[in-house]
Amino acid sequence: MSSIKVLIVTASDSASSGKSQDLSGPEIQRILQHHGYQDISTIVLPDDGAQIRQTVQDHSERGAIDWIITTGGTGFGVKDRTPEAISPLIERHASGIVHLLLSASMKHTPFAALSRPVAGTIKNTLVVTLPGSVKAVRENMEALLSNGVVAHAIDLIKGGSGKQVHAGLGTSHTAGPASSTPDHHHHHHHHDGHQAPKPRTLLSHDPSAPVPGRHRISPYPQISLEAALQLILTEIQPLGSLELPVTPTLAGHVLAEDVYAPRNVPSSRTTNVDGYALRSSDLPGIYNVLTWKTRAPAEDVPQGSVFRVNTGGPLPAGTNAVIMVEDTELVSTVKDANDKDLEESQVKTLVQVSAGENVRLPGSDVRTGDLVLQKNDIITSLGGEIGTLAFVGRKEVKVRRKPIVALLSTGNEILDLQSPNSLPNDGWGGIYDTNRPSLQATLEGMGYKVVDIGIVPDDVDSHVQAIAKGLQEADLLLTTGGTSMGSSDLIKPVIERRFAGTIHFGRVSMKPGKPTTFASIPVPDKQGERKYLFALPGNPASALVTFHIFVVPALRKLGGWPVERCQLPCVKVQIQNAMHLDPRVHFHRVVVKATPDGLKAYSTGGQRSSRVASLSGANALVQLPILQEGGPSQLQAGEWVDTVIIGEIQV
Repeated sequence: MSSIKVLIVTASDSASSGKSQDLSGPEIQRILQHHGYQDISTIVLPDDGAQIRQTVQDHSERGAIDWIITTGGTGFGVKDRTPEAISPLIERHASGIVHLLLSASMKHTPFAALSRPVAGTIKNTLVVTLPGSVKAVRENMEALLSNGVVAHAIDLIKGGSGKQVHAGLGTSHTAGPASSTPDHHHHHHHHDGHQAPKPRTLLSHDPSAPVPGRHRISPYPQISLEAALQLILTEIQPLGSLELPVTPTLAGHVLAEDVYAPRNVPSSRTTNVDGYALRSSDLPGIYNVLTWKTRAPAEDVPQGSVFRVNTGGPLPAGTNAVIMVEDTELVSTVKDANDKDLEESQVKTLVQVSAGENVRLPGSDVRTGDLVLQKNDIITSLGGEIGTLAFVGRKEVKVRRKPIVALLSTGNEILDLQSPNSLPNDGWGGIYDTNRPSLQATLEGMGYKVVDIGIVPDDVDSHVQAIAKGLQEADLLLTTGGTSMGSSDLIKPVIERRFAGTIHFGRVSMKPGKPTTFASIPVPDKQGERKYLFALPGNPASALVTFHIFVVPALRKLGGWPVERCQLPCVKVQIQNAMHLDPRVHFHRVVVKATPDGLKAYSTGGQRSSRVASLSGANALVQLPILQEGGPSQLQAGEWVDTVIIGEIQV
């Protein structure tokens, strides 16, 4: 089975023209490689039925490819023509595989019913069509590769008896060409009984093996920044909703319902100025002054009198207009026993006002049943949304739950600043934990609750206990350190080997932050539910940069923010210092100031990933383009560059 040859065909106009990056094709390739497939080739085609049909037909008839996987064009979109292109070529339809694909995706979303997969053989080649989304591709590939379905099918198509596959599957559950993980014996029928969950990746080194056995080259493919962000926003789904009282603590939540006004605002006629309520027929002259203390507002104001009102107050009966204080003069006052003024007695009106002047009618601001806030609106800390809820009298509102974050640092050399534990007296004094306090300050400043798990030493049991605590108490785990190639870097092995987690990416083509890791871990006893983990690099600047680039979008997606609002804002700024380019996307820490000539960015100095001072005062990250062969080695001062804003812009 190790000789299985696979061709991945991506159908996408934008990817074939270079306008967007193909994410699904590389994801299929990654999954296949993880299952031991080695002979894999890829093609990206436009959404052209004739070109897709010809490509699949040519490769099938040559007999050089055992399995063709297409991705994209299987839905009901105008350009989705892959099923129409492939179906006429199929000689033997595999309806069971089609059912397997649909049922796998239907477990996750009813919209999978809109997919139109095709599966079957052309000559001696198995052809399977998959959707274009990374999430759907991952679900479908897991179904195809589990229990050796595809490997068994290809063996039979090639003329085998299936015995080799059966024998191999006697010791392998996730049957790829080179799988050797011990498991139960394979049969065509299902077995009852519980089985421990299996991770979808198992690339990490075995921490129980001797140090010389560790990886010296990372087994995790280095993916692009765009692909990493796409994976995060695809994998993570919002948390559930709950009803909360309308208080300032709502800031940062996302509405989970449309909000309608339960009553008119104002509920009765009110004044929008300070002045005196009267009749529009009252001519300029001298009038007695009535107040709340001297007359009930439900009683008509008599002729020859006016009623003093303040802005927002209701109009008393018998009045239909308000004259402003500025259009009156004081005539006389009520005095006390010592001849001191206590209250207005009479005023002189200087003008005549028309009916309705300076009066707000019932419902003039909001009418009963008006939509005042919409589902998925973000309740900001600026006060407008909370003010609106209070304005219409909503005491409680349904919102998306905000994620709780468990925070921990790893490393035997790390000391807690407030309660340092002594290290062995070997001449090494250790280093203070910078990441936990800085990340906690950032998280709490954004309004997130933080569970501080502390510093975790470099041993497997301590890692297991810390991660288990984080899974129990939080929605997202945030770790720093232990993500590189050291023998004591245990985050990835523990996630995969002790929690059956999936490493969605373990390296990103960026600087700083290359070893950033994003993983999901199944929640015990909760079918299909997962929690998420980010393992950030241990260097302080790397940790904070990757937090803003990756973790903030993840937290926002968990909290129900619209996808287009999940990433921090990115704007063009004019750099004031020359900046060197790198083969990876480089985030240069800067201070952005607003000037009459636009936004200007000033470098914070040396950009070494361990130099946390480069983030002190920084309010933005200049996203430098990738160094191109034959291109300039740096950007010059005065050039305009995309910049991620992480703090308040200075003036």
